[in-house]
Amino acid sequence: MKLPGYYSSGQFARMANVSVRTIRFYDKQNILKPSYVTPAGARFYTDSDFARLQQILLLKYLGFSLDDIREMTIDDSDYLFLLNSLNLQKKLIQDQIEQMQLVESAIEDTVRVIEQEHQIDWSQMLDLIHLTNMEKSLKSQYQNASNISSRIRLHKEYSTNSKGWFPWIFEHCNLKPNERVLEIGCGNGALWTENLNHIPSNLSILLSDVSDGMLRDARRNLPSGDKRFSFACFDCHSFPSSLSAFDLIIANHVLFYCNDLPKVFKQIQRSLKKGGHFLCSTYGKRHMIEISELVQEFDSRIVLSAEKLYEQFGLENGEALLKPYFSDVQCIRYEDSIELDRAEPLIEYILSCHGNQNQMLLERYHEFRSFVEKKTAHGFHITKDAGIFLCTF
Repeated sequence: MKLPGYYSSGQFARMANVSVRTIRFYDKQNILKPSYVTPAGARFYTDSDFARLQQILLLKYLGFSLDDIREMTIDDSDYLFLLNSLNLQKKLIQDQIEQMQLVESAIEDTVRVIEQEHQIDWSQMLDLIHLTNMEKSLKSQYQNASNISSRIRLHKEYSTNSKGWFPWIFEHCNLKPNERVLEIGCGNGALWTENLNHIPSNLSILLSDVSDGMLRDARRNLPSGDKRFSFACFDCHSFPSSLSAFDLIIANHVLFYCNDLPKVFKQIQRSLKKGGHFLCSTYGKRHMIEISELVQEFDSRIVLSAEKLYEQFGLENGEALLKPYFSDVQCIRYEDSIELDRAEPLIEYILSCHGNQNQMLLERYHEFRSFVEKKTAHGFHITKDAGIFLCTF
């Protein structure tokens, strides 16, 4: 039997240079299902299945378990979905190359010490052991980067406000020549990459994040050798003691993740010069509410976020939390919404959330996709309830 655009299990395996047994194993493990099964049980695959197999084989090569791969991949034929996945896999390989170069350097240093001094430097050996364990962080870094990319795509391509979020934030920074700026929780540096042509040439900008992986992304995304930027890895609950006299400190969608806001605000106070400004962003309780309602309608067990982050620090309570620490607090809302008539970017966003949706949807993905396609066919509106607090110290 020959089906146009479909490959038999044997053909499919030969295309990927793997065994038919491997293809059947991935089917049995619910990682790669065939697109069509005949009444007699013959399995057939498509080019979209091949793209998914590429993801699986690459992640397996990079050391991820089948359970990890099941959570990190999804069956989707949208070319933008696949392009996004390939770009993220490229980033993952770049991270691993950098880590392996560190391991190589550490081994060379250890060998040199042993050859020259005829003894083992145990502290150097311990550093080497820690370096070889670095791959454990790759999964979380990959998923974090994937989540950020999915969210940026939805907002960037389907928002109604022609001035994007990062240009709007940048505009309110009101940067002046010779100022010193600190961004905490800088992520991949999007605030600066999207406004690169408008940054004064004589500015000093320190980008910080608690994640080494995010800082690597920020370094890659910004021009190499740009002396305006420096980087530091630290938790915003505990700034390095050397940080002081900043004209502006920025925290873009960071504070609702902090478990001790008074401590963070005191760190910011200590690091600002008198008359300096603190700009922080957050969202309100109606932000993206239609997405939660959509998944709840499909399956009431799905929770996209285990926490209501706006209750920790949101537009409704942010001013009261900030006022004890700053002489003036001004709330400015970002007027915007999302309008779309395609399912793919919405599904991608849903899968990027921090809740239990992936466990619930992986077994019912095609059913869920059909459900979202019907909901978006005639247009789908999503409320955006976000803004900033501009504070003076």
